[in-house]
Order: sequence, then C-alpha cells, then structure tokens
Amino acid sequence: MADPRQYEGNLFSSPGERKAKQVPLAERMRPQSFSDFVGQEEIVAPDRPLRRAIETDHLSSVIFWGPPGSGKTTLAHLVARHTKAEFVPFSAVTGGIPELRDIIRGAEQRRALHGRRTILFVDEIHRFNKAQQDAFLPHVERGTIVLVGATTENPSFEVIAPLLSRSLVVVLKPLSDDAMSRILERALADKEQGLGTLRIDMTPEAKRRLIGFGNGDARALLTALEFVATQTPAGRDGRRLLDERVLEAAVLKKSLRYDKSAEEHYNLISAFIKSLRDSDPDGALYWLARMLEGGEDPKFIARRLVIFASEDIGNANPLALVVATAVFQAVEFVGLPEAQINLAQGTAYLASCPKDNASYVGLLEALRDAREFGNLGVPLHLRNAVTSLMRDLGYGQGYRYAHEDPMAKDEQTHLPERLSGRRYYRPKTL
Repeated sequence: MADPRQYEGNLFSSPGERKAKQVPLAERMRPQSFSDFVGQEEIVAPDRPLRRAIETDHLSSVIFWGPPGSGKTTLAHLVARHTKAEFVPFSAVTGGIPELRDIIRGAEQRRALHGRRTILFVDEIHRFNKAQQDAFLPHVERGTIVLVGATTENPSFEVIAPLLSRSLVVVLKPLSDDAMSRILERALADKEQGLGTLRIDMTPEAKRRLIGFGNGDARALLTALEFVATQTPAGRDGRRLLDERVLEAAVLKKSLRYDKSAEEHYNLISAFIKSLRDSDPDGALYWLARMLEGGEDPKFIARRLVIFASEDIGNANPLALVVATAVFQAVEFVGLPEAQINLAQGTAYLASCPKDNASYVGLLEALRDAREFGNLGVPLHLRNAVTSLMRDLGYGQGYRYAHEDPMAKDEQTHLPERLSGRRYYRPKTL
C-alpha cells in the first residue's frame, strides 16, 4: 500500500504546516472551506448539487475540467476535508501503474475489512494514456474506488469513453476579473497566510495589470504578486508601493493558453474561419493574432485560407483563391515573424470578399448522388467512340459539338437518365 507520508507537506497539509514550511503564496492562500472559495458560483454555491454531494460525503466519481488556476485542486482539497472515506492523492506526472496497483490493493483491503470507501484523486489524469486509464475502469465499476480526476484538457479527447460514462464531468471556467480582484485583495490583507504583514499599497492601475496578467488563473496571479511584493523594498514608513513602474520592471508578460494538439487549437481555428465566413475582418484578425501568439504553425493557417477561398468564396470572387495561394507561398518563402504580414493581408482580403459556397455545396450533393445511385452509365452521346465496335454500339452518336453553336453552348443533357434535371450548381445572385 502507498505510504501516506509521501504526501506530507503537499496541498493537503494543514494551514499551520504550510505556513511553517514557507510554501508559495498560492498554496498558502488555498481556500480551506467553501466560504473562502471565490468564483465558480454556478458549481459551488450553497444550493448546487456538487457542493451538497461533497458536504454530505456522497460524492460519486467526478472529473474536474478547467484551465490552470480555476479551482480544480482546491475542490479536491475540499473533498478531502469533508469525506469520511480514505482520501488518496495520486499524480499522473510522478506516479505510475505499479503505485496505482498498491493503492487499489489497499482500497480493496479497507473495503473488505472495515467497509470504508477510498477516494482516489488523480491530478492531471489526461497524462495517463488510454491503456493506463483502463486500469481504473474495473475498480470504478466495482466501487473499490471513487475516482476524482483533474485535467486541463478536454476529457472528450483525453479520457477513455467508458471512464467518462461512469463519471460526472464538472466544467470550471477561467476566473472572472471580479473573482481575481477578490483573491488579490484577500492575499494583500491576510496577515496569517497572505502578505498582510508586508503593508503593501497597490495602485488601481497596477491591480488591473496584475489581474490581466493572471488571465483567469488564480495561481498565476498570486505567484506574480508574491514575486513583485517580495522584490519591492519598503519605504521609510515601512510600506511597499506597487505601481505600474514596479510591475513594468518585473517584466510580467502574459502567456496565452494554447496547445496545438488539444481543444484550444480547434476552438481558435473555428473562431477564425467563422469570422472570415461572416465577413468580419476585425474578428478574423484577432483570432489570427491569438493563434500566432500561441505559436501556431503559420503554414497551417495559410492552408486553411486556401481551403476557405474555394469553400466559402468560390466564384463570387475567383481571385480569392489566387490571393490565398500567394499568401501560402509567401509564408513558405518568408517565414516568421514577417510572414504574419502576409497572413494579415490575406485574412483581411478574404474576410472582405463576397461569399458563395455554391460550388462546394454542389460537389457535396453530387457526391451524395454518386454514393446513393452507384455506377450509373455514361449516356451514349457522351462516350468516346475509339473503335469501330463502339461506333456500331452507338457511342458518341447524337453528340453536338458546342463550338459549332453561335453561343458555344448546347442544351444537350450531360447527366445519367436517372438524374435528369438535377441541379447541383446554384450560384448566388450577387
């Protein structure tokens, strides 16, 4: 069985232990009760089912999904404080299947000998691959453990379906500016666990900038606050002034959340394409900037512009495909950072073009008919008679050469008889 001493000094230590060990401010300020929990009211308000389940010790398997610093681990901490079950923290970063087997054996013995449940908290559960996650499944099904998972990644992509179906997924959002402000004020005032003894004065502009730096992440906010506060010398009156000049000197730069292999990648490119489709160059340029700041491959963006030019603009402006292709070539030739200029030009141009997806819609309808009706024969007058036998069979008979018509167009049918009258291409009247 896993040695519980391995968890000493972690987030499940008492406030006094955390203070004595001089752990980071973000850890010291972690809420010890729901009354201290700031933000996520739609989840932790007194009348919400999740809070009632935790407070009454009736929690079933649950996965907390949300961005960093939104309260996932704090909720696990509150579960630990309220449950009468054995609470075992386990990290997917530092632990593995052998340690998990030890925990499961201990849970089975505890249940058989004492009838006591085991709650297993798995931090960063998405770091387990699908085969490793299978190890949890039978024990969750049998009730040997109640699984509490935490992840920053979309469980739909990162957690196996059988485990998802047996767990409640609780979605946490980035903390609002108001919640971040309350967390900041509490840290500045608290003399026991916070920075109250440093006697800090902070200007409103500095508060706004620090909250903006936190970007909905309470841990990032408190870590930055502690760094700036402890590096700022006290004045003659013993007080420390934190203003924009001090924050500027600390070189705080917001790090945008973006993972090219996970959900945010798809969210941002979706917002980008939909802004282009809705002819909103401002929205499209913003989402382009977000992707570039997040480190997206510029060639991926350029390829999407080429696709968009035909899919959504089409023959409403055939030059769009030429421009998009030129942008892709420029991105390959120039590279970052200058290629951002080419992407911006292409983005603004395509967003401003009229839109017509008739050719794409027509292709989809034709593909549907091709699949539904199978190998319909080519009409004889459209077939090429390359042998005398083919001519005898009627290949090419009745075909009218369009260039012999004054309008270079002939009204003869070009579809199989079964599809006579079908219209696939219906361009918009612009």
